[in-house]
Amino acid sequence: MKHEVLGRICDSGLVPVIRAAAADEAAKIADACLAGGAVAIEITFTVPGAATLVYQLAQREPASTFIVGAGTVLDPETARIAIMSGAKFVVSPALNRETAMLCNRYQIPYLPGAGTVREVIEAMECGSEIVKLFPAETMGPAFAKAVKAALPQASLMPTGGVTVANVQEWIAAGCAAVGVGSNLTGSAKGGDFETITALTKKFLDEIRKARA
Repeated sequence: MKHEVLGRICDSGLVPVIRAAAADEAAKIADACLAGGAVAIEITFTVPGAATLVYQLAQREPASTFIVGAGTVLDPETARIAIMSGAKFVVSPALNRETAMLCNRYQIPYLPGAGTVREVIEAMECGSEIVKLFPAETMGPAFAKAVKAALPQASLMPTGGVTVANVQEWIAAGCAAVGVGSNLTGSAKGGDFETITALTKKFLDEIRKARA
């Protein structure tokens, strides 16, 4: 199960990061991303009622359609709530060793944020098969390329600052996937969800081109 989830994230290459002021808006964003072909979506626990939304998404569709994960998970208590609600992967802005242990116990992929080579190594030592580069806009694709040169075994997922215009650079630098938040979902604030669907398709297309 764990490696199937990791495989689907890497095969797709895109993880929409969903933040919203209300759960119903987050649900609409999720639907828009899924309509665009997203396979893995991240519901951040900054969304009010995030655990309930994760549960609803996990129950609503067949497991073969998509996988839902929990983001902005800061501690093992929140991680367990997310996992019991149906989250298939857990994402944090920084490494928390107790959260890593909890996720390993349940065989749920844990993707912690890292901003230095040392933090990437520490995350891998804690069992993280994919490490989130965060905030990626402060690093750039050159940092990912340098990390991959030193640690070719590292699977990296930059999050923050990834756009349609630069996503090919991140993939070309050796990243396994990208996490994209407001640069994908920003139009939701104006009630425009069709643009999110179109952008999801565009991101996936650009990822495929970079890999080709």
